[in-house]
Amino acid sequence: MAPGELISQDAVDELGRELLGRVRGRVLEIGAGEGENFGAFELGVEWIGLEPDARRRAELATRGREWGHPAEPLDAVAERIPLPDHSVDAVVGTFVLCSVTDQAAALAEVRRVLVPGGRVVFVDHVAAPPGTLKRAVQRVATPMSKRWCHGCHWDRETEAALLAAGFTGTEVCRVRARSMPFGPVPILLFEGRAPAASAGDVH
Repeated sequence: MAPGELISQDAVDELGRELLGRVRGRVLEIGAGEGENFGAFELGVEWIGLEPDARRRAELATRGREWGHPAEPLDAVAERIPLPDHSVDAVVGTFVLCSVTDQAAALAEVRRVLVPGGRVVFVDHVAAPPGTLKRAVQRVATPMSKRWCHGCHWDRETEAALLAAGFTGTEVCRVRARSMPFGPVPILLFEGRAPAASAGDVH
């Protein structure tokens, strides 16, 4: 797919589901909402959900049981994940890194709970290129989107934040999704890996 290609939101969702379907093992989904991604996961994964909103979390628990994931979702934010170090094989999230309060802290927590070399998959709204009209629109729209769209920041440099947190992209794609009323929205689809274990990590 060409960088910046204009596609429908349904097409974005399909691309995201393809990436989510690749994760294996013990998988943490941060900002899991009401369980919209359940159908994307491979049946053998051990799913752990994290969702701070009580109403959404209740629906998430119900849907989780329907999909064969009986564990109660975690009542927590991504900046403080209540799991031990190196305890999950993958961390995933769709349209959550644009909404967390502290993106750097959330990504540090993601790296902490991942096993060395563990996989990440994120799909998120991101900032348009500097100097573009869309970037200016995002600056104007973000205060409104933060208030009315579950804290979403349209102007975050999420790929740079992921790289700064130590993740290496293995498949990275940027597209534009059709949207109203502000026109096409830049979307980042990021599949990557945490750093592998170093000699100092071996005990």
